[in-house]
Amino acid sequence: MSRLVLVAGVGRSGTSLMTGILGQVGFHIPQPEIGADETNPRGFGEPEWVVNFHKRVMRRLRVTVFDARPRAWEVTDATAEDAELRSELRQWLKGELDQADAVVVKDPRVGWFLPLWTGCASDVGAPSSFICMLRHPAEILFSARKWYGDWQTDASRAAAWLNVMLETERKTRDMPRAFVRYPDLLADWDSELRRAGEALGDPLLSGMDRSRFPAVDEFVDPTLRRSQRGWDGLDVPASVRELVERVWDEFQPLADAGGDEPGVRTALERSHAEYKTLYGEAEAISQSSVTAVKPRKRAAAAAPPTLRVRVARRIPQGARQQIRRLVGRAR
Repeated sequence: MSRLVLVAGVGRSGTSLMTGILGQVGFHIPQPEIGADETNPRGFGEPEWVVNFHKRVMRRLRVTVFDARPRAWEVTDATAEDAELRSELRQWLKGELDQADAVVVKDPRVGWFLPLWTGCASDVGAPSSFICMLRHPAEILFSARKWYGDWQTDASRAAAWLNVMLETERKTRDMPRAFVRYPDLLADWDSELRRAGEALGDPLLSGMDRSRFPAVDEFVDPTLRRSQRGWDGLDVPASVRELVERVWDEFQPLADAGGDEPGVRTALERSHAEYKTLYGEAEAISQSSVTAVKPRKRAAAAAPPTLRVRVARRIPQGARQQIRRLVGRAR
């Protein structure tokens, strides 16, 4: 039976590593892929078509990958009802599923469009499941600053981590899903894949035999974990940092067998509501800053210049001054 696995999570959280492993153990990664570079020397595992599709839609919706606005979900969720976008994605997805029974799709932007993806997968008869990567947010922030630049503040990216992770958790409830810690994947990749396979009900993963895939041991390189945990050197307000740490702790049971319990979801729901309140308050008090940089509307077009003005503009400034003096003496 055809099936789709979506690898979700904030950028720089280990999603590329997970997707690369899945590609080597039997999942189809749609081609062509985004090429490897110094930010990801082992490759991204991102289908070029998917990246371009997401970028185009997000540019139109004015949503960024590290977007901290809770209200941004309203515009991205609405894409699930966009007949044109749905038809475009459904056609592409069907083409990939015609090539392989098990397809994996990864792009840091995919979390913004989960209803669209699950809807299209359902349309073509392929059940969806999710693997969400967990990496400590301080590590993500250091890595994002290094590779994405400092155009976005540490505080904004920390808030975006909360926004994206909490909403991703909420949207994947009651669907086959697995949460995997990035350090655990580096340390023991086959055990993590087997555990994920059991959570997803995927026999390809739950019956993993490590001896069949020696190349994966070479692919999984712990030295690629170049950003370590710790908030020193990051400019994040205490209120945001404390909420991030609490939410990080609340996510941990989800990465353990049997840890996806109602109590865990309830705690994350409370934190989700708290974040929305925090962001709403920040928006309310920052109106002056927003107004100061907001482009002003152009004034209404002035009346066309008179003949006298048009003639005067053709006379050099010095000559105009002499004419005024002469006129003044004549009066």
